[in-house]
Amino acid sequence: MPSRHVRATMSTATLTRNTDSSQPLVDLLEERWSPRAFDPEATIDDDALDALLEAARWAPSAANLQPRRFIVGRRGTETFRAIESHLVGFNRAWAFRASALIVAIAEVATADGDARRWAEYDLGQSIAALAVQAHAEGLHVHQMGGFEVDGLRDAFGLPDRFVPVTVSAIGTVADPSVLDEQAAARETAPRTRLPLDEIVLVKE
Repeated sequence: MPSRHVRATMSTATLTRNTDSSQPLVDLLEERWSPRAFDPEATIDDDALDALLEAARWAPSAANLQPRRFIVGRRGTETFRAIESHLVGFNRAWAFRASALIVAIAEVATADGDARRWAEYDLGQSIAALAVQAHAEGLHVHQMGGFEVDGLRDAFGLPDRFVPVTVSAIGTVADPSVLDEQAAARETAPRTRLPLDEIVLVKE
């Protein structure tokens, strides 16, 4: 069930796309996936966004340095339009329907110039936590790497030590028919991952 925070009408054609995992997973991991078809009428209120960002805030980080920052724009705002304008290629064809766009930023160095080696790893952990919380709230997240890094940095006046790493589209999943034919086919294709014996190099 979606959280009471989600101000949206769920599509009757909402897809359920479970994994074909070789081992049982908790439901939130089993069911989480990354759609491109978002309901262009669905909105997210402050409480729902804050729940996602709070999950990101409490993710672990090396030495608890917490080198992650976020820019959040809801559809219809200038912030959303600024983020969307710097998406590239295929992403611009569908992300405009999302309820919100979030830029995930790694603080790769301190103000004094000391490198923070694990910043991008720590940022990734926080976005993973955000994505799981979003699913618990009845929302979906699609992370994107296709955007103009320098454009976003200039648009929001980010210092050099703040590096935009991903942009996440967040919203309520809609029927794939809102997408073009190619994107709709990808939306409904089977979910796949490499088998364990390919990704685990040593196990004793």
